Amino acid sequence: MKSEFTGKHMAVIIVSGFAIIIAVNLFMATLAVRGFGGVVVQNSYVASQEFNGWLEAAERQVALGWTAEMSRSDNHHLLVETTSVPDGSSVIAIARRPLGKPETTRLRFIEATPGNHVSLEPLKAGRWIVRLTITSPDRLTWSREEHLQ
Repeated sequence: MKSEFTGKHMAVIIVSGFAIIIAVNLFMATLAVRGFGGVVVQNSYVASQEFNGWLEAAERQVALGWTAEMSRSDNHHLLVETTSVPDGSSVIAIARRPLGKPETTRLRFIEATPGNHVSLEPLKAGRWIVRLTITSPDRLTWSREEHLQ
């Protein structure tokens, strides 16, 4: 026995199609809202007014000639290899998660060998944005932000 394709069948198909589209959109919107843990700047206007100052600070930092390379050890400690950094400089880092629930970790370092620093605390597995700051004994500062996995 053949069944006829009626207007009711077509209505069910159209309503089902739109229901699927709406459900997927709601799911994706929920993921987007839950996945972003904060703002880039508190006030865009104020940030635009401070932009030239940020450029000048970056130029002063480049003029110092300091460099630092970050990596992770097998036991999840952050390793920082520095060059041209004055003796007695302090190294700190703030690590934050780029996605998901906000999580921030402050890392302190010891100088294992000249120019090589190791974090005292391990950094949990996963993706992090690490802001490294080096301060010399005469209060010159250098900073860099890097994504680590």
